[in-house]
Amino acid sequence: MNRDVLRYLRCPNCTLGLAVADGAVRCPRGHTFDVARQGYVNLAAGRVTHAGDTAQMVAARASFLSAGHFDFISAALASATPGSDLVVDAGAGTGHHLAAVLDAHPQMAGLALDISKPAVRRAARAHPRAAAALCDTWQRLPLADHAADALLDVFAPRNGAEFHRVLRPGGTLLVVTPTTGHLAELIGPLGLLTVDAEKRDRVAASLSAWFVPVQEQRLERSMRLTHAEVNALVGMGPSAWHTDPQALAARIAALPSPTTVTASVHLRLFTPRSCSCVPRNTP
Repeated sequence: MNRDVLRYLRCPNCTLGLAVADGAVRCPRGHTFDVARQGYVNLAAGRVTHAGDTAQMVAARASFLSAGHFDFISAALASATPGSDLVVDAGAGTGHHLAAVLDAHPQMAGLALDISKPAVRRAARAHPRAAAALCDTWQRLPLADHAADALLDVFAPRNGAEFHRVLRPGGTLLVVTPTTGHLAELIGPLGLLTVDAEKRDRVAASLSAWFVPVQEQRLERSMRLTHAEVNALVGMGPSAWHTDPQALAARIAALPSPTTVTASVHLRLFTPRSCSCVPRNTP
């Protein structure tokens, strides 16, 4: 467990600070959390009702991201992240984007949060200055108030109340969501889920009680993908839960190889509202 990150972590049961003790982390009240051999710590409070991405989905994501297809997103995040002490990636997956931000900001430490064990196992090894914790980002985050200078949310759930609590005043929330043009060439031929045309407005509305938008970019790249890369791209996203593998394989085989696919996302930056009347409830 990275000690530069540990000082920002809090016990999910009593919210007191944590310290390393005999291969685990422990709070002053004796709540103890084992550090897995892969390096992550399980800070999920109570019963977890969903397991997050499967091992197969995480492996697909690692394969696709390692080929560099979404590095333009990583680069934009790294450029937009204010450099200071701590950057948190909520719903971090493999930690790929977090690692790029840390590479660009050598003074920062990073924390990857995810509910998927296969994901945090990889995220714990994503970067020497990164730590990883298993937790449900819909619940209270295992972090001190105002701990983070920046918080990344890339294709992940958004817990506005908790994001506001853990970001310092003047900190930055960086949110990446797909546009309606994202993977447009594959949606029809492969029967994938479509992006809601109102998603951009819905995301802004869901954060409006806690955050003020300050900047927005539309990022797009044209990718030339093999059949194996298309399979990994579909397998790492939400359509993986809704697609029959045999039917998908047949549809991918009918595509040209390589096939041209558009990656299109919104990157939006928000700053926390400073009003003392901001609601503190957590979804």
